[in-house]
Amino acid sequence: MRNDDSPPRPEATAASAGPDHRPWFTRRPTLVIAVAALAPTALAGWVLTQVLTGAGPDGRDAKPAATATPPPATPAAAPAPAPAPAKGPLSGRTVVIDPGHNTGNFDHTDEIDQKVDIGTNRKECDTTGTTTDSGYMEAEFTLDVSQRLRTALEAHGAKVVLTHTADRPWGPCIDERARIGNEAKADAVVSVHADGVSSGSRGFHLILPAKVKGGAADTSAIVEPSRRLGERIASNFARTTGSSPANYLGGGTGLVVRDDLGGLNLSTRPKVFIECGNMRDAKDAAQLTSPDWRQKAAQGIADGIVGFLGG
Repeated sequence: MRNDDSPPRPEATAASAGPDHRPWFTRRPTLVIAVAALAPTALAGWVLTQVLTGAGPDGRDAKPAATATPPPATPAAAPAPAPAPAKGPLSGRTVVIDPGHNTGNFDHTDEIDQKVDIGTNRKECDTTGTTTDSGYMEAEFTLDVSQRLRTALEAHGAKVVLTHTADRPWGPCIDERARIGNEAKADAVVSVHADGVSSGSRGFHLILPAKVKGGAADTSAIVEPSRRLGERIASNFARTTGSSPANYLGGGTGLVVRDDLGGLNLSTRPKVFIECGNMRDAKDAAQLTSPDWRQKAAQGIADGIVGFLGG
């Protein structure tokens, strides 16, 4: 017999277990399978959340390496500034140096034989120049001395312009050489040469412009300053190189006046030619082919220009 305080009967407990009226323990495998199926999905979601939020394994923020901000690029080094022009007594002065001839002239005789107007008449565009007995070209000598001369003058602060640096196959023509000095408004122009006369004729000489007027030629304004330039160079050249004025012209002064050179006739700036020695004489040739002597030659010419310009 059962009263109200009696524990429920087993069948009553089973009947209240769920809507399908099955005991709870008969539905456990289904629940386990459902949870197992959801676990991979939840794990994948958690990993994605960690990646997107930047959280590390301990819950703190930690950006993945792939999304880390790269270090700022190192800026390219600024180009070194161009060296400032040397300051010196010739600052603000312009000197044009004309290396006589061109080594390529020997291969372009048709071009250099063409006549150009030099004011008073017409003359060949340029010539080949001479050589020593061993084949050292005058054009090699003149370019070497001219480049050394440029260095010496720039050290005094001068702006130096060369009419060419053997960067062209031939020339330039004598009228163009004069024009380069004129257009540069040069304070002084020197054309560097070496002579090619008979052996035994030795020494240097300066060629000065004569007073000429005709066509595009008018040297009246440059005759006197050109003479002063020539005298300055002659005295300094003799002292620096130990060479003597020519023994075959100029009466021992080392100065000669000519009216047949287009480079002088067409110049409107103080200008001289210097024949540094005779390439056809063995003793002079030994000096002209010596780098040490060529350095002295360049320095002697530079000292003369500096003196002429009041440096």
